[in-house]
Amino acid sequence: MPGPDGWDDDADVDAQGVPFRPMSISEMLDGAIAGIRRRPRTSLGLSVGISTVIQVASSVAAYFFIGDEARGEVTPDVLMESLGAQLTLTVMGLVLSAYGILLLSGLLAPIHGRELVGMPIAPRQAWRDARPRLGRLAATAAAVMGISLLALVLPILPFALLIAADAHPGLSVLAGILGFPIGIGLMVWLYLLFVLAVPAVVLERQTVRGALRRAVTLSKGRWFRTFGTLLLALLVTVFMGFFALRIPFLFVQLIVFGDSSGSDSTMAALAVDTLGRIVSWSVVLPFDAGVIALLYMDRRMRREGFDLELRTRGRSVTAISSAPGNGTGNGAENGAGNDQDGQEEGFIGLWRTGPQPARPGTGANP
Repeated sequence: MPGPDGWDDDADVDAQGVPFRPMSISEMLDGAIAGIRRRPRTSLGLSVGISTVIQVASSVAAYFFIGDEARGEVTPDVLMESLGAQLTLTVMGLVLSAYGILLLSGLLAPIHGRELVGMPIAPRQAWRDARPRLGRLAATAAAVMGISLLALVLPILPFALLIAADAHPGLSVLAGILGFPIGIGLMVWLYLLFVLAVPAVVLERQTVRGALRRAVTLSKGRWFRTFGTLLLALLVTVFMGFFALRIPFLFVQLIVFGDSSGSDSTMAALAVDTLGRIVSWSVVLPFDAGVIALLYMDRRMRREGFDLELRTRGRSVTAISSAPGNGTGNGAENGAGNDQDGQEEGFIGLWRTGPQPARPGTGANP
């Protein structure tokens, strides 16, 4: 039922993209798509920037750091000549893409949060909301990836050491049979346990350690729900990112560069491949990032009653969004800037947990 101060669960779902209540898995997936459709310049603009850096770095590694044999792998007729180098490139690209998704989920979390509670979204709002925590956002995303990758590597380490020491093949096989499933399981478990730390570090203004603790708290009892939601998002990502959106670029590579050789042809094929990866990942990254952000908000509402808490404590979105400096342009430039900062702090205050910090000039103790 509609709540006080204009809070309404379902009346403005079409306008907001997601309802202000605990969401089903389909609503989170639809909400991530709606966020891209409603804010294409913000979502795709940030995604293009992150995807360009990731894919150009992967292409530079393919051409310079993997070796001479890998330079020919960008042409379709010799793609499988060096499986080891290609696998190395693939793993590196996936790790960088996963890190980009985490970064983007932190940048887009304020946008989805404002849409969720019905607050206005000014141009460059994502940057203004996330800018004070960019360093901690990058560190938190790196911590989540680092913990997950370490959990993968440690159980596999005995297998690698046995192979390097030329040990008995039976021992190596046994170490591999045990190590790889354990490592993959631990990696997935810890990633899902800590993934919600990225939106928390931006919206709650947490420290890196505090955001990781918050993620563990929010994930308790709902690990399998998080797993199912992100698995469905991953299937969409794999289909769109690796197949549907890249097919035109793969055809260009096959037709134009399939039988070509030489440095110029290799560079041209690599440029087409890089462009295809930038286009495809620029579309799918904000979808995955939006799902992570909405998962965090859903967990806040399911575990902590975030939607009910705002109603009962009388925090009115209408009052915050109609405060002076909300983008209407009245007042002096400095005053409008200060009022805009106050409105942004008011939005962040909705998501904070624990005692609220006092604003300068209020006379209250911090």
